[in-house]
Amino acid sequence: MNTNADEQELKDRLSLIETMIAEGRRTTESWGWTFVLWGLAYYVAIAWSAWGRSTLAWPVTMIAAGILTGIFGSRIKSGRPETTVGRSMLAIWLGMGISTFIIMLSLGFSGRMDLHIAIAIIGAMLGAANATSSIILKWKMQFACALVWWATGAVSCFISDSQAGILFLIAIFFCQIVFGFYGMIAESRKRKAGRNGQEVSHA
Repeated sequence: MNTNADEQELKDRLSLIETMIAEGRRTTESWGWTFVLWGLAYYVAIAWSAWGRSTLAWPVTMIAAGILTGIFGSRIKSGRPETTVGRSMLAIWLGMGISTFIIMLSLGFSGRMDLHIAIAIIGAMLGAANATSSIILKWKMQFACALVWWATGAVSCFISDSQAGILFLIAIFFCQIVFGFYGMIAESRKRKAGRNGQEVSHA
């Protein structure tokens, strides 16, 4: 009797964990637009700093992207219940964003900014955030993004400026823009399937 009760309790707990992971994946997918937004913001900052030769390119662009994320994000959050996994994802990305912003801003104003250092820092930070998120959500696609960011950060230390720049642009395209659209499409399909009463797989 007790054995059956223990087995049922274990199954219930595992089911709850799987539900939380699926909800976390769904939440991350619903924020796919932020990956696209920040990918485009990186492109704007790179173009502005390259052609405008302005030290304000990165801080202004990043602040603008942060404000837009906050405005649109608050509207999305107001219509959805907050979950533990959702808060965990927010904490990971918010912590990464603030850390990267402080370091990059300090390097920029100190005059010690170097392309290789910048790419190495951004690659390491985004790799860590994507890896942590993907491990919690059991999401192989996001872990692939982490590997690309880590490789970009590491390889950029050993190649020329132009090669590092091209590598960075490619990583942004695949890990921000393509992954962001992938998340948005996946979330849209699940929403439609839910409305049609179909069972949605979160594997």
